Amino acid sequence: MSTVVLVPAAGRGERLGHGMPKALVPVRGVALLVHAVRGLLNAGRVRHVVVAAPPAEVDGTAALLREHGLRAEVVPGGADRTESVRLALRHALAVHPDVRVVLVHDAARAFTPPAVVDAVVAAVEAGAPAVIPVLPMADTVKRVDIDEVVQDTPDRAALRVVQTPQGFTVDTLSRAYAAAGDSATDDAGLVEKLGVPVLAIPGHPHAMKITTPFDLAIAEAVLAGEQSR
Repeated sequence: MSTVVLVPAAGRGERLGHGMPKALVPVRGVALLVHAVRGLLNAGRVRHVVVAAPPAEVDGTAALLREHGLRAEVVPGGADRTESVRLALRHALAVHPDVRVVLVHDAARAFTPPAVVDAVVAAVEAGAPAVIPVLPMADTVKRVDIDEVVQDTPDRAALRVVQTPQGFTVDTLSRAYAAAGDSATDDAGLVEKLGVPVLAIPGHPHAMKITTPFDLAIAEAVLAGEQSR
């Protein structure tokens, strides 16, 4: 099946403190977005990549990807992640009507192993309408009320940490975004509201989301370790 990946990359990344869009923050001299797109294409299962960039950075983002020899289409993103995905999906469907599998991947998860990408695509191709990579929850979790008073302690054995790329049949994701109202941070959550089952498959620790300077330091260390092999 023809597969397209939507990469919402219009976030400002204020918590990283670099004064630039998060996707353009460098790790060992190379932008997070470049690492992310390279990993997607290296999986060998992706035909098209559509990046939703900050409107003022569209041309620069496209040039950056070309500079690194990466084939991707860059469109203006929206005010939040949901709108950026919606705009990228609209572009993908208009330009690539043969698409059957759609992945949504956070540029901030720049070091997701290609094997995870491959596994997500394979699961959708095998018949799952929606697929997410996950990791077991290692920490104890508390549910609190509005005053931060603990209400209970959910059993972490049934909890999972969700990663990307998340994969969907094109019809499933299109229906989810047609029905979406408020901003959402998780595409699978929109699909769940339709009553569509979501399959969880094993993720990978390297697919962590880079949000803070500490995360960035970990990513630098991971990449340094991989490059020294």
